[in-house]
Amino acid sequence: MHPAPHETEHLVIIGNGMAGHRLVEALLKRPGRPARITVIGDEATPAYNRILLSPWLAGEMERQALTLREAEWYTEQGVELLLGERVTWIDRVARRLTTDAGRALDYHRLVLATGSRPAMPAVPGIELSGVHGFRDLDDAETLAGVAEHGGRVVVIGGGLLGLEAAEGLRKRGEGSPRQGSRGLAVSVLQRSARLMNRQLDATAAGLLEAELGRRGLAIHTGAQLAAIEGDHHGRVSGVRLVDGQRLVADCVVVAAGITPSAELGQRAGLDVDRAIVVDDTLTTSDPAIHALGECCQFEGTTYGLVEPIWRQVEVLAEQLTADPAEGVRYEERPCATKLKIGGISLFAFGPIDPDTGHDVLAYHDPEQGDYRRLLLRDGRLEGAILYGDTAMGPWLFDQAQAGSDLGTCRQALLLGAADADALLDAHHSDTNSDNPDRPVKEAA
Repeated sequence: MHPAPHETEHLVIIGNGMAGHRLVEALLKRPGRPARITVIGDEATPAYNRILLSPWLAGEMERQALTLREAEWYTEQGVELLLGERVTWIDRVARRLTTDAGRALDYHRLVLATGSRPAMPAVPGIELSGVHGFRDLDDAETLAGVAEHGGRVVVIGGGLLGLEAAEGLRKRGEGSPRQGSRGLAVSVLQRSARLMNRQLDATAAGLLEAELGRRGLAIHTGAQLAAIEGDHHGRVSGVRLVDGQRLVADCVVVAAGITPSAELGQRAGLDVDRAIVVDDTLTTSDPAIHALGECCQFEGTTYGLVEPIWRQVEVLAEQLTADPAEGVRYEERPCATKLKIGGISLFAFGPIDPDTGHDVLAYHDPEQGDYRRLLLRDGRLEGAILYGDTAMGPWLFDQAQAGSDLGTCRQALLLGAADADALLDAHHSDTNSDNPDRPVKEAA
């Protein structure tokens, strides 16, 4: 008779980022967890909340607030935590891995949660000193020093990450100028014709650009980077655009997307496309190896938002227990984008631009800075963009996912969930009174 898997298994998790850490916490709550768990992180600090890097950069919170768990917590939970080491090789036959510190570890099952890195454009000058990403704590600390020192910073990327970096730099520069600081000037280059073109329509993007401009950011849309230029010391001196325009820069921040960190899986011979390919149990082409989060790819999709990754964690945590529940599988689901940039709230889902079959509802209050635009088809909501007041966003998303017929509350959809719900309830009551055999919705 073989011992139960959890009595002998050694689970190794490569990556101590948000996904890897959440997996550890999920496993600790489950019976039948592997008896031995080792977590290896290449950063020197325990897991922290990367989502909070922007407010930390802006000077809005203390460094300690980012930490998810101190190193002592892992010890208390019986989890071995190895920090400041990078896994360099996986021997799948021997089920052994080695690190850059010369450490060798055997495993029964392995999880790759190696995350991602900034996508660097293939332009001349990208290797110059003074070119930075904005992805981890080291990046944020470097940029905080840049902001406090002053000078001219050019941020490449007008999506969420780029705008967070730019706004964080601006606020840090305003809030903590050093003695003799030159002051800080921040420019943002966006290749598209509008900011956050994957989430916002032209009106919402225009409102966002105007507000960030009032705060002091210089926004350049339709700006395609041609090269980063340097001085004779090999340090950044400016950027040049395809149209010939040149911007002076002491620092360039690249925040124009992410690239999955899949190289370790590729070297191990796993099936890799844009990222490490997994099935609906988060298992790779090797049944003893799983992948999770930004380094994995499922049915052609890669990840950069936490909502689907948290669902992956729950599925994988179940798979890693001694007696996994039947039918627990990962599947793609629509998700809304909930964002906050410098106190500006945004909520969006579905198509960005309407087609000829859409019924478009819009509300715009320039004085309050509120904008809402809904796309309906045959009375059913397919997409929404909310800028400013986003309180109704979750209700709208729920209605869209349920496929609710909102025709009877169309006139209230831009006013608020309570008004729309009242009309829907009134319609249901009328319908039920006309059809006494129809079951009545129970009160909550």
